[in-house]
Amino acid sequence: MQLPENCLLLRIFLGESDRHEHSPLYEAVVNRARAAGLAGATVLRGAMGFGASSRVHSAKILRLSDDLPLVIEIVDAEEKIQAFLPVLQEIMGGGLVTLENIRVLHYQPEAKS
Repeated sequence: MQLPENCLLLRIFLGESDRHEHSPLYEAVVNRARAAGLAGATVLRGAMGFGASSRVHSAKILRLSDDLPLVIEIVDAEEKIQAFLPVLQEIMGGGLVTLENIRVLHYQPEAKS
């Protein structure tokens, strides 16, 4: 798969405990992005954060949080990201979604040994 140099970065902020049907929301987003043929998706787990509710979510040494902040990043051509937005709207409850114009410098699979 080739990516154009000028793409969009779709960034989705949500909580680890957010659900879609019976699975974690982040899994549903990544699985839908893959099914849509998007170039790739990465889920990043945050150590601490807060959102629209102003409720702080954090990982403490003595206590494991089950609702840490997550960020999903998806990069692809503008038309593919735009086509994915209605799918995302359908499965998301709360959270934050942003778009950024980016320049792709390198995108290729690992070389097989």
